[in-house]
Amino acid sequence: MPFTKLVKNSPYYSRYQTKYKRRQAGKTDYYARKRLISQARNKYNAPKYRLVVRFTNRDIITQLVTAEVTGDKVFVAAYSHELKRYGINNGLTNWAAAYATGLLLARRALKKLDLDEQFKGVEEVSGEYAITEAAEGEDGEERRPFKAYLDVGLHRTSTGARVFGALKGASDGGLYIPHNEKRFPGYDNETKELDADTLRKYIFGGHVAEYMETLADDDEERYKSQFSKYIDADVEADGLEDLYTEAHAAIREDPLKKDDDEDEKKSKDEWKEEGKKHKVHKLSKEERDQKVKEKIATIAA
Repeated sequence: MPFTKLVKNSPYYSRYQTKYKRRQAGKTDYYARKRLISQARNKYNAPKYRLVVRFTNRDIITQLVTAEVTGDKVFVAAYSHELKRYGINNGLTNWAAAYATGLLLARRALKKLDLDEQFKGVEEVSGEYAITEAAEGEDGEERRPFKAYLDVGLHRTSTGARVFGALKGASDGGLYIPHNEKRFPGYDNETKELDADTLRKYIFGGHVAEYMETLADDDEERYKSQFSKYIDADVEADGLEDLYTEAHAAIREDPLKKDDDEDEKKSKDEWKEEGKKHKVHKLSKEERDQKVKEKIATIAA
């Protein structure tokens, strides 16, 4: 068979869309991304920011990102593991933590822009729907708030999703993020109204407190295993609201990122040992056989 050269012409690229590999891999929704980064022609070279919210198994990532020709540029970021500095050591991926992380991002961004005094956001959290409005600047002229659009990525936008917790936190923190109340927990689709008390309960971890109380009454063993870190830290269900209230106040007081002290920094060898804790070691055939025999002996006993 003679050699045939593959000509990658226009029809080839139209069919295979090679520049959209992330879409084929299910990593990027380009339909949404195009609308999030497209800017009006009369705003040429003006950055269009988006609030990027992503979740991992152990962390929440919030960023203010703008798209440039060379790629996305992160203006400021906040992570839920930083909440430990403000007294929140457990439940770093729940709804209340998402709110606190969004609040931290908003206050950090406004502090960086020297706008934290003009745009304080919602200082007394009531769960009511609120949008940040323009404020009077130092020169007496009207100053518009920092604007960003929510970027949920591939996260499902069902009612009550945690991504809207980060949105609510950033909005209450003083950023202007266009949204409505339809996706917050507590919104009734029939009456078209938002129950502010339900939303406030989620902001202060009330849903977690209810579950803790239910589990403590119904299944104490499961409660001790599931909330072992809360028990070790002497955190009870009725103390969660005070915990988050103090954390919100601490975030507003000092939102800037702090580098760890030199004494607390881990060495290269210590980080290597830390990584080995979560590494799954592959068993040999003899070890697997021995494991099966031990299971059979345990069941027989």
